[in-house]
Amino acid sequence: MQAVQDVLFPPYPGQASGRNEAVPGRILGGQVVNGAGASANLRPSPVPAVVLSLVGTEDALLQQLADSMLKEDCTSELKVHLARSLPLPCSVNRPRIDLIVFVVNLHSKHSLQNVEESLCHLDAAFFLGKVTFLATGAGRDSHCSIHRNTVVRLAHTYRSPLLFCDLEIEDFRATMAQRLVRLLQICAGHVPGVSALNLLSLLRGSENPSLEDL
Repeated sequence: MQAVQDVLFPPYPGQASGRNEAVPGRILGGQVVNGAGASANLRPSPVPAVVLSLVGTEDALLQQLADSMLKEDCTSELKVHLARSLPLPCSVNRPRIDLIVFVVNLHSKHSLQNVEESLCHLDAAFFLGKVTFLATGAGRDSHCSIHRNTVVRLAHTYRSPLLFCDLEIEDFRATMAQRLVRLLQICAGHVPGVSALNLLSLLRGSENPSLEDL
């Protein structure tokens, strides 16, 4: 599996492909697939598939996180898409994204800038429980070039939850992968009694949100 090189994002008309092959722009179950092309819109993915997009400049960390997620037990078909930035490239076969996770490396100002610029290309409807921010690198404060409060303010501005995790540490990464899979299932509407908006309110109200009890 490889990390996506150039990618973009927002609403586009398309339909999911059932074939398990590495075609540019497609999101395949159990795989992280490269994408390229022109801008396009997103549409609902066919049940029971759930689709998550990891957006960030840290290719290796995103790939490792995606691999960890694909190892998790999931009641739905799990698909992960990696993107350096938004908007995403065009693909007539790309399904809707159920959850977007913006990954910010606290050791890189470019990482933060990339996320800030990508947010401008995102449809407002995604901020109704379909967006999460993930900050990595907080465990080594002396090496941080971005203060924690900066990403806290960013998440607050977009009224979206913020998670902290040192993705370079395998155990922490595995735990975060488990939580993101759970969060994805909720955002896709596959967990009875819990909606994305309900979860959004819960996570925004906690500095260190936990999904284990949901």
